[in-house]
Amino acid sequence: MNIKRTKLNLVSLALVGTSSILLSGCNQPPQEVEENSTPATKATETQHNLDIWPVLELPVKKDPAIEQKITDMIATMTLEQKVAQMIQPEIRDISIADMRKYGFGSYLNGGGAFPNDDKHATPADWIKLAEDMYQASMEDSEDGIAIPTMWGTDAVHGHNNVIGATLFPHNIGLGAANNPELLEQIAAITATEVMVTGIDWVFAPTVAVVRDDRWGRAYEGYSEDPEIVREYSAAIVKGLQGAADKDFLGDSRVISTVKHFLGDGGTENGDDQGNNLASEQELFDIHAQGYVGGLSAGSQSVMASFNSWHGEKNHGSKYLLTDVLKTKMGFDGFVVGDWNGHGQIPGCTNDNCSQTINAGLDIFMVPTDAWKPLYENTIAQVESGEIPMSRIDDAVSRILRVKLRAGLFDKPSPANRPVSGKLELIGADEHRAVARQAVRESLVLLKNNDQLLPLKPNQKILLAGDAADNIGKQSGGWTITWQGTGNTNADFPGGTSIFAGFEQAVTTAGGDIELAIDGEYQNKPDVAVVVFGEEPYAEGIGDIDNLEYQRGNKKDLALLKKLKSDGIPVVSVFISGRPMWVNAELNASDAFVAAWLPGSEGQGIADVLLTDSAGTTQHDFVGKLSFSWPKSATQTTVNRNDDNYDPLLPYGFGLTYGDENVLVDDLDETVAKFADADQPLVLFEHAEKAPWAINLVSGDQSTGVNSSIVELGSIKLQTMDKDVQEDARTITFAGTEQAMVSLRSNFVEDLRNYTENDSALTLLVRKDQEFSEKVYLQMHCDEADCQKQVDITSVIKGFTIHEWQELSVDLKCFSEQGLNFARVNMPFGIATQGSGVVSFAKIRMVPNQGATAKITCR
Repeated sequence: MNIKRTKLNLVSLALVGTSSILLSGCNQPPQEVEENSTPATKATETQHNLDIWPVLELPVKKDPAIEQKITDMIATMTLEQKVAQMIQPEIRDISIADMRKYGFGSYLNGGGAFPNDDKHATPADWIKLAEDMYQASMEDSEDGIAIPTMWGTDAVHGHNNVIGATLFPHNIGLGAANNPELLEQIAAITATEVMVTGIDWVFAPTVAVVRDDRWGRAYEGYSEDPEIVREYSAAIVKGLQGAADKDFLGDSRVISTVKHFLGDGGTENGDDQGNNLASEQELFDIHAQGYVGGLSAGSQSVMASFNSWHGEKNHGSKYLLTDVLKTKMGFDGFVVGDWNGHGQIPGCTNDNCSQTINAGLDIFMVPTDAWKPLYENTIAQVESGEIPMSRIDDAVSRILRVKLRAGLFDKPSPANRPVSGKLELIGADEHRAVARQAVRESLVLLKNNDQLLPLKPNQKILLAGDAADNIGKQSGGWTITWQGTGNTNADFPGGTSIFAGFEQAVTTAGGDIELAIDGEYQNKPDVAVVVFGEEPYAEGIGDIDNLEYQRGNKKDLALLKKLKSDGIPVVSVFISGRPMWVNAELNASDAFVAAWLPGSEGQGIADVLLTDSAGTTQHDFVGKLSFSWPKSATQTTVNRNDDNYDPLLPYGFGLTYGDENVLVDDLDETVAKFADADQPLVLFEHAEKAPWAINLVSGDQSTGVNSSIVELGSIKLQTMDKDVQEDARTITFAGTEQAMVSLRSNFVEDLRNYTENDSALTLLVRKDQEFSEKVYLQMHCDEADCQKQVDITSVIKGFTIHEWQELSVDLKCFSEQGLNFARVNMPFGIATQGSGVVSFAKIRMVPNQGATAKITCR
């Protein structure tokens, strides 16, 4: 199990519980929270312990000359100019004229945002927008001041928003490579390609330590263990920004962002933007090590996290943002929010949130048109004293400090910087060569019966599976589009699919190669390489509720078994953003490679799996698991150093050529279920349960709910008292147009557990006025033609007026219509064209009640 390099040894290092070895920090645990405390109150009751946190030795010291410039500038700035520095809108929501008028301190392009709203915008288009925004920020005729703006972008595996850029493996694969020097090189290349397009600032590295593999952002983490994360964070910051004592923020370097502060990888049940219940010592030992590495390397910005810690949203946590990060750890750069993260703080909205500024946030990331009222409300809150002017001055000082350190006041404009416009650097051959090396080093060999691998290229080889010739699928989320979907190979000029890499090598060696995605070959091959795996996804969309691969639709397993039944040896190349339970697929494979999400240079896989034409190994496997591989579908939180640690394959595992195989061919294929699999899913009880939110639709209008009475077109919703105050809702339909009240989420949820456990949707209903037209119960998922409904008119008609009764609907009534329960974004909706009044309470999905529901489809 020894890794053949002088890097970290994955098997022998043990970090958790040993922070005193790393830093001078006390190991005194925080005071215990009372057991009967609710998560919402734990944050205020927890006795914080600042002694846990270190004083970091930061490599970039305050420069007296810069500090004097900051003081002088602050003294001349108006409140409006200061607040504008703290507002970061998105390119889809502002114009050049807006920049000229307000002088925003920064702006961003979110996932799927492009200059001119054109996915195929050229690098020249990106440069033009950067130049135009910069010039507008420096024009002082309207806002009265000339401070250069900054453009921030999510370049998380290369400059991944730009067509033709080099795309590296996602972080989970780089974690398996365990090569900090390579990571610094990757980051430097990314910085160069970003600077070519005139952009100043990158929202990377992500330093989440992933503890539950159901999390849809697992692939953004390098490891389940903090050791690699700490080392990589330092390496990437150096690669992006340059070394603090050498080429710091030079002409081909960008400002880095260590994110997301803090604990995003440790939320309960892997719920994106959920609640982390780690102790304060665990928060430091496990989740903060990336900040120790990144800040000690000189990172100039930190992004706040969507998640909560013990029920308190991090965007509103003064303890974490100010007391820990800024005061104790000594961070003197700025803290930027995540996408409207401030609006999730209780009492806040996207356009009004003094709490987050007072907690220590320096820059609002405020996409959509909420930026203007947020700007105005923040000014008003300072004028009223709700936000102290000292807090504003501190935030603006931090922003100016970073801009001065980055030389933005002195550098030429974006179009005139030394590497700007050097389009030959976007996707340059030497950059792709490094990405190809990263692909090779990230591969982990899990199984190799009878030393099937490496394959000789001078034989008949079949490439099958829907990821074999699909650069978009092999690259995953955050690839041109936010979710990585909707792309074709034509969107990756210069990139190489896995099949293309094999084709080049096999053809050169005189072998025969055939591509048959569905396995229906024309000529029987000597061996089949089947490339399959997860569809691309990004945050929220990727959350699942267990780790079974292709749960309910085992089409890839069927392909493997078909080829095996034809007497063809099968090599599986598994594309995924996390380890998954694939026992059946492992059993059906003679060799199995975890390829993660390799990016645009698919030929790196052929480099390892194929010998040269003489039969000599070109590159051996060096990748080792930085995530433990699960033994069952429910073993979702198996992490090194856990009590009773018992994965299928341990952290640090990875075969090399010649190693004895360890996996048997008859792994248990029994699908495990969680011990609480028969527990109801509560959607509404007293109020809607996260992540669901009540939404009203009338005709083509829709709105959320922010008060006890909301009216929209043909519909009115108001709170009512059933058993306790406001524990139910009354809907009044006027009958003037189609209308609906629903529970919706911005992200999809995997609810397959409830169809598998014969569940029913149940709710308490009180009819107060008969309906004039049919009434429907609806569920939606996020796919095309995935809005399904069940007619509940006859049941409602039979209910006694003004009496609470239970309505239950078999979930089979939706699944048999084709609703994909793996991707539900609306599990409940009441809709009608007519008039009527009905109240509802206590909406749940209840296992083992489908067959006995009032409405069944059996």
